Amino acid sequence: MEESKRNLVDEEAKASLDIWRYVFGFADIAAAKCAIDLKIPEAIEDHLSSQPMTLAELSSKVSASPSHLRRIMRFLVHQGIFKEVPIKDGLTTGYTNTPLSRRMMITKRDGKSLAPFVLFETSREMLAPWLRLSSVVSSPANGAHPPPFDAVHNKNVWALAEDNPCFSEMINESMACDTRRVVPRVARACHDLFDGVATVVDVGGGNGEAMGIFVKEFPWIKGFNFDLPHVIDVAQVLGGVENVGGDMFDSIPKCDAVFIKWVLHDWGDKDCIKILNNCKEAVPANIGKVFIVESVIRENKKTMIVEERDEQLEHVRLMLDMVMMAHTSTGKERTLKEWDFVLNEAGFARYEVRDIDDVQCVIIAYRS
Repeated sequence: MEESKRNLVDEEAKASLDIWRYVFGFADIAAAKCAIDLKIPEAIEDHLSSQPMTLAELSSKVSASPSHLRRIMRFLVHQGIFKEVPIKDGLTTGYTNTPLSRRMMITKRDGKSLAPFVLFETSREMLAPWLRLSSVVSSPANGAHPPPFDAVHNKNVWALAEDNPCFSEMINESMACDTRRVVPRVARACHDLFDGVATVVDVGGGNGEAMGIFVKEFPWIKGFNFDLPHVIDVAQVLGGVENVGGDMFDSIPKCDAVFIKWVLHDWGDKDCIKILNNCKEAVPANIGKVFIVESVIRENKKTMIVEERDEQLEHVRLMLDMVMMAHTSTGKERTLKEWDFVLNEAGFARYEVRDIDDVQCVIIAYRS
């Protein structure tokens, strides 16, 4: 009984602090966006002195108010994004980067920075639908209320991207920065599966970043970057990669293997099955395979012993599922059981899952 009371007191004490995360939690995102907008990580990284960068130096470099910048930096240091350390004279302090702040460099294309993703998710277009999340949750199954994104913008995210080139570019850049981070992991995890593969189509490939990585990793491959015509119009021109416009709901170019990353989670089961079926029909019956890079939500959590990193990755996957609810009409993250359903309905003979120690994993679906 005494132990039960102590646990209840501990829970109350924790709750009294945790609630503030939900009152002021957006400050974390807003302050990080401010750092990216001002290119603070770049300013510190490019500082010529071997000493940490002082507030005066930083405010001059990024053309910011010293008093406001001091408060932003105090917050970001507390969050562990930057470090504040003594300067050699011991009388003043300066700022240095951390591995986390370097991942907020908008000018870096190193396979680590997610700065374009942060700016995309904190854009007005993507923030506004969150305020309508409760409407879709309370809506009956027949969808009396439009999805949050559609309710705010009077069109879905893909229609808005087609009408708004700047918004479309933000989507492409955010997906490209994640591609630079994830696709090398996919290539390492699935290196053996590319033997004998001559042609690969990236479905929903955006600016072509993934195919550019694949043709360097597997130089015998001919790559095809496949996306909607307005996306292909501004895609990169890369050696060994052909940009092809089309609609994945109609058909997908013939190839030995299909690569499809962070596309299927945007769609409900009916559309997902149609896309997967078109992927299946694009590859040959004997050797055809489809590489699906998506999250797999964990099941039976209470019966599992989970490492801290795995728990953190699972939190990201669950956050991503909330993103799907706010920003798409029918999209969702799926459990392995749910992936099994759509893959079987699309007619694949078998599949395997390979872990890449990330938010996403690789599901390889085989036609035979």
